[in-house]
Amino acid sequence: MSSKWKVVITLAAVLVAAIGVYASVRYSKRGVVTVQTGRVVRQDLASVVTASGEIKPKNYINIGANAMGQITEIPVREGQRVAKGQLLARIEDTQPVADVDAQKATLSAAEADTTASEAGLKAADENIQMLQAAISQSQSDLERFKADYDRAEAQYKEQLLARQVFDSAKFAYEGQKSAVQQAQMRIAQARAQREQAAANLASSQKRITQAKANLVRFNDVLQKRNSFAPLEGVVTNLPVRVGETVVPGLQNQTGTLMMTIADMSQITAEVKVDETDIVNVQLGQPADITIDAIPNRTFKGRVTEIGNTAILRSTGVAASQSAISSQEAKDFKVVVALEAPPEEIRPGLSCTAKITTATRRNVLTIPIQALTIRQKGDLESKPAVTSGAGAAAKPDPVAEKARKEEIQGVFVVSAGKAVFRKVETGITGATDIEALSGLGESDEIITGTYQVIRTIRNDAQVKIDNTAPVTQDKS
Repeated sequence: MSSKWKVVITLAAVLVAAIGVYASVRYSKRGVVTVQTGRVVRQDLASVVTASGEIKPKNYINIGANAMGQITEIPVREGQRVAKGQLLARIEDTQPVADVDAQKATLSAAEADTTASEAGLKAADENIQMLQAAISQSQSDLERFKADYDRAEAQYKEQLLARQVFDSAKFAYEGQKSAVQQAQMRIAQARAQREQAAANLASSQKRITQAKANLVRFNDVLQKRNSFAPLEGVVTNLPVRVGETVVPGLQNQTGTLMMTIADMSQITAEVKVDETDIVNVQLGQPADITIDAIPNRTFKGRVTEIGNTAILRSTGVAASQSAISSQEAKDFKVVVALEAPPEEIRPGLSCTAKITTATRRNVLTIPIQALTIRQKGDLESKPAVTSGAGAAAKPDPVAEKARKEEIQGVFVVSAGKAVFRKVETGITGATDIEALSGLGESDEIITGTYQVIRTIRNDAQVKIDNTAPVTQDKS
């Protein structure tokens, strides 16, 4: 054999050996999955709910018009601090003032009538007393005249007294009887007059009560022409001007908004929390508030109010009052009170609140992306299928249901394999989640990639590659 063929055969043998080695390496790496890993670490963890909204004072009142008319005076300006009871605006009040003056005159006339009636009643009482004394005098005179008459009658019968003297005594007695009857009739008349005077007094007193009630009503109408500050605060909104006509609110129509008075000593952040997070929010929980208009500053606060009615995210109305599908996303109103609001803060500023709903100290944590779900059947080794009658057996429904049970856990790297381990979790932080059971400190778990965690199988061979991915410069 020539040397040429020897070289060819040698090269062929080397090539076959190289192909065999390459094939052997490829075969040995068949089924190996490249993964990224991380460690179970012990650290402090906080669960935070983030929500956006706007700054609002805790106490604020919209001042509306209580009467229809033209604004004649606005002695305050927007941004001005006002005291409780201070005049805010005045509406044209010519007719109400005239009504009040007329009613005051009516009240004065009724009071004058009452005074006259009281004087008349007093005079009637005095007249009755005088007539009562006169009756007493007449009764005494009647008794005296009767005694004279009886004595004269006895003497006349014994013929000791002249007829003329007897007749004089008789006529005097009869005349006194008539005088007593007249006095009794005069006192009855006086008493009737007294009752009339009392009735007139009662009537005039009722007219006074009526006039006072009407005066209160007219004064109230007049007062509603003036708007006063119901609390101490700042004028945060003043949409009207002097000369404009305002109207009060009706049953189905909103009245004119004249201004808004806000108590700026208590400032809140009113935010909307997603329905999936609202169950974790409780009263008193701490929060960090950032305001878009005041960058690089964070303000502390606490939750003071949690809404019970869901609000549609698209329309902002209560879900119970809307005919829109219940599948639409919903929010809940949460109010956070700022502990030390800055002087430059203004109502309506956009803000973001990060509410700390739970904290854990020195707990085991894992990256959130490492957590996955597997069915119980996918984690069990499948029995070998044998031919014959056993292969045709029907599956057990109870066993099939058990195999479809979903289990939450992570894949732990053990001896070069990905071993699924069931994990019970606690609170969730921004990037990590608390591991309550199933893992030990410093366990190496698979954290990526997302596609690998979704598709990797239990006991699969893995290759660890934690090098950072290279990003291409697009400039």
